[in-house]
Amino acid sequence: MIFTDPVFWSAIKNTFVIGIMGTLPQIFIGILLAFALNSQLIKFRNTFRTAIFLPYITSIVAVAIIFGVVFNNQPFGFANYLLGMFDMDPIRWNQEYWPVKIAIATMVFWRWVGYNTIIFLAGMQSIPKELYEAAKIDGATVGQQIRLITLPMLKPILMFVVFTATIGSFQLFTEPLIFLGRGLREEGITVVAYLWRDAFVYNSFGTASAAAIVLFIIIISMTAINLLITNRVGRSKKVS
Repeated sequence: MIFTDPVFWSAIKNTFVIGIMGTLPQIFIGILLAFALNSQLIKFRNTFRTAIFLPYITSIVAVAIIFGVVFNNQPFGFANYLLGMFDMDPIRWNQEYWPVKIAIATMVFWRWVGYNTIIFLAGMQSIPKELYEAAKIDGATVGQQIRLITLPMLKPILMFVVFTATIGSFQLFTEPLIFLGRGLREEGITVVAYLWRDAFVYNSFGTASAAAIVLFIIIISMTAINLLITNRVGRSKKVS
């Protein structure tokens, strides 16, 4: 019975925590990067757009392996080496509670921030340039342009990105599997990794199926919430 298994509840909690840690920063940074790439002040914008999209098309296994080296437990690991420069002790990245989540969330952020940036960039390019020109004439700063023009006009795109990022966070599997190994420690196991482990490692297809049903219900609930918020935003625009 999965509801009496503490590892299952840890998987639920880990999925939400890692999802939030990996999703919110990529949305915020993605908007800023898209605004910068949409600016006329940036040279070689096409080159930067290609470079920032590369992590998305890179093999997810290769990404997980590379970050496994970055977050190596040994002092010569890149992350621990940086900590050592500040006289901090090495961290066991794949064994401790928060370091595991930080490492996996960093992988998610690095892989998806470019994808979301391109989506935001496409939305920004559809915004009439006359709005920004008028704002500059009125003396609006860059921050005010983002807050008063870009974000309101990007509401539908933002809803879409939040929706897809949320669904993607609940499907997180490869990163924790490669980073933690087949053992999938409780500190970093996700729901999909939990049901995979029960099905193909423990041959417990019953509990794996039950976990899949719970995951399906969670995704459907999050979809309904997203649609409700989107419809309210759409109605408020019509009223205004």
